[in-house]
Parts: sequence; structure tokens; C-alpha cells
Amino acid sequence: MQISLSIMLILYLYPFSLLADMHIEITCGVNTSYPIAVMPFEYVNNQCGKSESDEDIALIIASDLRNSSKFNTVPVEYLPHKPTKISDIIPTFWEKLGINTIVLGTTHISYNGNYIISYHLIDTSRNPALIILENQYSVEKKWLRHAAHTISNEIFEKLTGIKGAFCARIAYISHINDNKYPYELYISDYDGHNQISICRSTEPLMSPAWSSDGEKIAYVTFDSGHSELVVQTLRTGLINNIVNFPNHNGAPAFSPDCKKIAFALSKTGSLNLYIMDLESGEIRQLTKNRSNNTEPSWFPDNKHIAYTSDQGGKPQIYKININTADIQRLSWLHTSNQNPQVSSDGTFIMMVNRHQGRQNIAKLNLLTGREEILTDVLLADTPSIAPNNTMVVYSSIKDFTTTSNLELISTDGHFKAHIKGGKGDIRFPTWSPLYVK
Repeated sequence: MQISLSIMLILYLYPFSLLADMHIEITCGVNTSYPIAVMPFEYVNNQCGKSESDEDIALIIASDLRNSSKFNTVPVEYLPHKPTKISDIIPTFWEKLGINTIVLGTTHISYNGNYIISYHLIDTSRNPALIILENQYSVEKKWLRHAAHTISNEIFEKLTGIKGAFCARIAYISHINDNKYPYELYISDYDGHNQISICRSTEPLMSPAWSSDGEKIAYVTFDSGHSELVVQTLRTGLINNIVNFPNHNGAPAFSPDCKKIAFALSKTGSLNLYIMDLESGEIRQLTKNRSNNTEPSWFPDNKHIAYTSDQGGKPQIYKININTADIQRLSWLHTSNQNPQVSSDGTFIMMVNRHQGRQNIAKLNLLTGREEILTDVLLADTPSIAPNNTMVVYSSIKDFTTTSNLELISTDGHFKAHIKGGKGDIRFPTWSPLYVK
């Protein structure tokens, strides 16, 4: 049995989450990251004097910048000098600390109960200090975390030239054996906060995949007794069955232009790749051999797909042109590689490498051909790349006594973190596009 919850009601009317929030715990930092200090935001209630907000805006911003692996956010609680306005800044103080950039901000509660958040990004290497970015937002209380993530995006892009992905969300499957509905599909902020269940079932749920416009999620359900592919519209909660052939139906992947969806079927015996035109419903077989071909991931040109195939004996990553069916092998790293995820710029692939009884996340640089293993755990699986190509979320089992949890790693492998607080066995994480409201 499968139950869909109304996404419109949950996402737009209710400010609370349905589970206790998860949070990120750093396991490996980056010493060479750019130092920045985010000062505690000053909270002012226009009606009743000072008031503490339920959300620590400065802490969220500092955590976002730190989680990107690009910044080293200074623990401001130990600083003897904590400016609250630009005139308080002493450039020589920050110069001695080797910090050239700080963030100042205030949060006012307006007469209508909205929160007005203002911030300044300041270059302290100048004398006097120079404002290089500033903005202001008026939001309801339930959107405070989103406003903080938006500020993080703006700061991140200003200082790196890369769009921030802190407003992106992740979807994942939770499995708790003793629940009435042991399988649930969740959506949360990238850092694990604001978890919302959008589907729950007594039968397994697998392989969620976002559409590139962020409006739909495709996934595998076994509600009918065997695997089938469905697409759920997030605003309405409506679920449409799109593929329900005999045997295996799995591994859905929307094309970047949202016009097609690729998936794997075993209706002819072995697994092969198929493509459906979402407007006409027409299905076309892409691979046609006796090998197992699965786990498609689109290149940004909408013309090529990376996928897993054992046509060479062991599973490896291949690339196929959907128009000509020309095939090219991409991965060669020892033993086997599978579950490719192509970056949004098409320059690298994250994949799962199996070698000597362990399963880890590996990176294939498509520009140089270099392949490298980024993790060191017992069992890592289902990597998903952030829409700005800076971070990867994946599921991991560190030893035989633990369940699967979510981990975060930078795409260069230098920064690693654990997303704590989730309940049950958590698998199949997948990033949304840059922004999903």
C-alpha cells in the first residue's frame, strides 16, 4: 500500500517539519579554504525591544560556507572584537588574523510580524572597510532558513564566481522496519533540515530522481507486487504510473530539458536502456544486447547518456549517443565501476567503485581521464552531485553494525561531513536543481 501526501499543503501551508531535523557534522575539514568571519546577527524587535529569532541566521550562513569546502569560517565566539556595525570595524585587527572578509547583519521584527533581514559583506583589507555586497529580505518566520541559505548563495557567488546551491533540496528514501509504512520518500534542505515526507508505502521505494525544473520526482515503487516507475508532481502530490512492464522497471533519469526520461527495463530478458518522450508517451529502446545496461545519467547536451554495463565482463561506465547509438567506454579503474552521475557541466562523473571487498565513491575527470577514489568506507552508494558541482551527497555504511546514513563530500574529496539525525536506513539521496521552493 502506498500513500501520497499533498505536497502543496505541506510545502506551502505548514512551516514545521514532520521529523526531527538532521544536521551536518564535519569529519574532515579543509585547512587551505578562504577564511571568513560571520558575525552574530543583531536581533531587534520593533515593538518589544531585542528578541532572539528561532533561527540563528549567522550560524546557518557560516555553516553553508563551511560545508561548501571553499571557506574556513572562523569561530567568532572566541574573538575579542565582534563588530555589530561597519563603523566598529578595525582593519588592523582583521589583518593580524589574516581575515579579509567579514559578514555583518541584523534581523528586525516588523510591525506585521515579518522578519526583515539585512546583511553586509565587507572587505576589511581596505581602510576604511569597504562594503562589497549588501541586501535585505522581508520574510515570514517559516522562511528564515531559506532566507539565510539565499544570503549564503549571494555571498558564495560574489566571492567565488560560482552559483551557490544552498537553496537546493535533497530527496531520499528512509526505511524503518517496525513502522506501519516502513518506506518513506522524503524531501529536505540540503543540510537535512525541514524534512517532509511526500510518499510512504508498505513496499520498497527506490531511486528517486528530480526533474530539472524541480516540479516532479520520478521513483520506483513495488506497490503492485513488482517494480514500476511513477512520476509525482510536487505541487499537487499527484502520482502517475509511467512504466509498468513485466520483470524489472528501474533507474529513472529525467533529461536536462525535461522532455524525456531514461530508465532500465528487463522485459526482453537482460537489462537494457529505454527512453520515453514525455509529451507523446512513446518509448524507444536504446541499448540492444544481452548484457545488463542500467543506471542512466544524462549529459547536459541532452544527446548522450552515461550508464553502467557489464558488456566487458565487469560493470563499468559507458557513454551512448541517443541518436546514433554509438558507445564509448569511459571508466577503467580497478575491478568495477557503476552508478554514474554526470556533473551539470559535463566535465566529470561521480561513480561507485568496487575493489577488494569495499565500495567507495570515485571521480572520473572527463577532461583528463583521471580516475580517483574519494572515500574510504565499507559501503558507499548512490552519489548525487550538487547542481553547482561543488558537493556530493551519498549513502554510506561504515561497518557491519551500522545502517546506511547520508554523507557529504566536496567534489575534490578534501571536505567530508556526516548528515546526522535521520531515522532508520537512509538511501538513494538525490539533489534537486538549484532552487526548489
